[in-house]
Amino acid sequence: MNQRIPWIVVGMLLLYGSLFAAEAADQRISIYPANPAYWQYKGQAVLLVGGSKDDSLFQIPDIKAHLDLLASVGGNYVRNTMSSRMDHDFEVQAFRRLDNGQYDLDQWNDEYWQRFARFLKLTHERDIIVQIEVWATFDYYRENWAAHPMNPKNNINYTVKTSGLPVTVDSHPTQTKNNFFRSIPAVNNQAVVLQYQQRFVDKMLSYSLPYGHVLYCMDNETSVTPEWGWYWSRYIRDKARASGVTVCTTEMWDAWDLANPMHNATFDHPEIYAFVDISQNNHQKGQAHWDNAQKQRARIAAKRRPLNCVKIYGADTGRFGNDRDALERFWRNVFGGLASARFHRPDSGLGLNDKAQASLLSMRLLTREIDVFASEPHNDLLTDRQSNEAYCFAQPGHTYAVFFPNGGAVGLNVQVADKPKSVRWLNILTHTWQDGATPVTGSAITLNAPSKDYWMALVK
Repeated sequence: MNQRIPWIVVGMLLLYGSLFAAEAADQRISIYPANPAYWQYKGQAVLLVGGSKDDSLFQIPDIKAHLDLLASVGGNYVRNTMSSRMDHDFEVQAFRRLDNGQYDLDQWNDEYWQRFARFLKLTHERDIIVQIEVWATFDYYRENWAAHPMNPKNNINYTVKTSGLPVTVDSHPTQTKNNFFRSIPAVNNQAVVLQYQQRFVDKMLSYSLPYGHVLYCMDNETSVTPEWGWYWSRYIRDKARASGVTVCTTEMWDAWDLANPMHNATFDHPEIYAFVDISQNNHQKGQAHWDNAQKQRARIAAKRRPLNCVKIYGADTGRFGNDRDALERFWRNVFGGLASARFHRPDSGLGLNDKAQASLLSMRLLTREIDVFASEPHNDLLTDRQSNEAYCFAQPGHTYAVFFPNGGAVGLNVQVADKPKSVRWLNILTHTWQDGATPVTGSAITLNAPSKDYWMALVK
């Protein structure tokens, strides 16, 4: 049958399509207009908090149960590297492996992409925001590079000579010895390699762009030239625009000090990066951790953007601080006005262990009581405060939250003497409020933490 579709039907379909596109745009994650330091999703301001147990999260076999657990404790934020280091027996590569053991970069491994598709669907159904890292830096160095499909010794598509890529890279990524990250036109212009890099990104975007709950980070802990990240940010944004959607991108630099010049490539270029990931600040401890983040927050105060922390380090089993450091960093990040906070995977972080779950539950208890998006860091309202003793997050004249990492006592200037006030204490690790609220009077209040533990005082 060869019948023409009536023009009125065509018109209705076009109208429906445009309405659907507009509705989808309104539902996507974007910067919150009323306070650009935060995100909004489905038209509502949202604080992103979470924790998860792996980097390439889409590959884990129990992904559904893990996401269910995260959602059950108030988590709504995960990290996902597009990685396959093969250090787990369940991981697979993105490209098809031939019978001779080599890879064909012109053919896909369907299992890899089916896992990615399922992950996006499951996170979308649970309103969990995904921050993707496109290039998993450590995949391209040392033993990971030796087994990688894009290593010229492992594929049938190019050689060392035609690609300009090395077979062996024994150095740490900070040495940037792999020309894989110099393929772009502005640097080495390695067209043979770039076409396969673009093909990989295009394939990823074919799955992710239809979803509105995805943020894009170009790299993990990179030290390469800024032009690399700028290229891929523009590439992804252009592909999104061509598909009729808008996406938000960032870069993650390796330097632990946010004042290091390499971070300038993100902080100083809002036209390229919609937000700034400052995860590496979570190597800092105590008061320095807070101060360094606040300096950068002040730096972009005239043109606010979300500051994300997709990795919070610290675990008794790791090298980057202990459990206490991780918990303190999580709460300091939120009280410091950052847009996201997620516990890094074990053993470098708490992942989604019992302590991480308790913090997530406690954070949601707090966010039911205060307007996060109208509040600001206000340590200036604290008196008799020692270094790292307490941190204040407040909507002055309305609500004040004070976090105590290890007990202590401070004064709080609530600035209003005539309004009735009350103090309530939240035990963070048991995620329970102490019974009742204590009435207080005057404009200066003394807050004395009930014990040397993790406490949060709420003054309303």
